[in-house]
Amino acid sequence: MSSPETTPPAEFPALPPPTVVAPAVAAPRLSKEPWVALLLSLVMPGLGQVYNGQLSKAIFFFFAFSGSIYLLTEGHPLPFAVFLPFIIFSNMIDAFRSATLINARGTRAVPEEDEIESPGWGIGLAVMGVLILLNNLGWLRLSALVPYWPLLLIAAGVVLLRRSLERKAGNGSHGPSV
Repeated sequence: MSSPETTPPAEFPALPPPTVVAPAVAAPRLSKEPWVALLLSLVMPGLGQVYNGQLSKAIFFFFAFSGSIYLLTEGHPLPFAVFLPFIIFSNMIDAFRSATLINARGTRAVPEEDEIESPGWGIGLAVMGVLILLNNLGWLRLSALVPYWPLLLIAAGVVLLRRSLERKAGNGSHGPSV
């Protein structure tokens, strides 16, 4: 009888050297200088928001500023002369605050803002455009609405008061009982 044939062990090719996979590094975010955003907003309302990458806010502030000047020149300075500085200052504050929040997002947990821009900006632009168009076509006389502009202040005050009371009620109910 013959002995079983022994075959030499098959030679396998050498394994490639292990590869080290470096963790994916996100592209560094360019930091936004809040003072630059503020100064750009002072030069032209909405420019600080463009610097921050918030285009819909920029368009809204620009058209709010332009619309106020337009309506101011139409001959009714009282409400629109009040709106103009409010638009300018809120524009500057928003640009500074947004740049600060953009910078803080990478370092600590920050409440999200403008991740998806609010549809309110687009609605506001559309409403302003419709009002000005209707005024230009003669279908609406914005000058007839001038005596009623304080209603906007009353409505804004009621909304702010309601939000404040809701926030206070929400915080008070979750506090510790004594």
